[in-house]
Amino acid sequence: MKRTFFLLLLTIACACVQAQQVSLTAEQLKALTPEWKGERSADGRPQVPDKLLERLKGVHLEEAWGILRNKGYMNQFEGEWMVIHPDSVMTGRAVTAQYMPLRPDVDKIIKDKGKAEARIGAPNSWPIDVLKNGDIYVADSYGKVVDGTLIGDNLGNAIYAKSARGVIFYGSVRDIEGLEEIKGFNGWIKGYDPSYIQQMMLGGINVPIRIGRATVLPGDAVLAKKGGVVFIPAHLLEEVVLNAEFISLRDAFGHQRLREGKYTPGQIDTQWTDAIKKDFLQWLDANPDKLPMSRQELDEFMKQRTW
Repeated sequence: MKRTFFLLLLTIACACVQAQQVSLTAEQLKALTPEWKGERSADGRPQVPDKLLERLKGVHLEEAWGILRNKGYMNQFEGEWMVIHPDSVMTGRAVTAQYMPLRPDVDKIIKDKGKAEARIGAPNSWPIDVLKNGDIYVADSYGKVVDGTLIGDNLGNAIYAKSARGVIFYGSVRDIEGLEEIKGFNGWIKGYDPSYIQQMMLGGINVPIRIGRATVLPGDAVLAKKGGVVFIPAHLLEEVVLNAEFISLRDAFGHQRLREGKYTPGQIDTQWTDAIKKDFLQWLDANPDKLPMSRQELDEFMKQRTW
């Protein structure tokens, strides 16, 4: 499986060089994300549902992280960010961009191809043109802060106008005060500097990238909170959300029963007896307002797992 995936990446990389592509094609993105069976955007990225992205806001970072690790996805979290508005939550679909230290011959190829594709402006603005509502501009600029500022407040306004979201940059921004004033915009960044971007080049748009400890693919669902960012493969989003919501319901029930003194901590923290499960189902019937999902979704979920 690993060898097959490596060969796929190698094939895509060679195609990008030979065709001098700025972005992967829709067919290449489909080949890169074969486990996603749902709708796709015109550029080929998985189009996870807006409703799931909204529900994802209520998922704790630890829950998402733990569920992904149990599925074998060990490298989907990055922490230690400077967050523009740390008390807010951002979810969305990843539009990825790869930046590299400037190499003039490669930079010329990319810029010439961009011109041929009628791309306008500096290359660091090209990913913004790709954005649709619900997208998040996720960029690896290799942690460069001084002379590594990918956007200022002008591009920040453009990003929010197109996506109603913000950015996640493994790098920096400038005009931080102006960015703070954009209502609804947010950013997870590695730093701020007043300098302009220099000695950097765009390597590709909607390609696999590394964000610190995480590997990110175009179309990944993003959960960004003050504690860090989790990048969720599109085909696992529904499972992550439902698992996390179920854990939250179990915890709410357990905490209430512990406060009431009905059960001991040992009874709640181990495999539940049939009597506790029955009590939990009755509690769900009595508290329908606590359900973040439909009761039908919950019943189907409980049939498929040991709880």
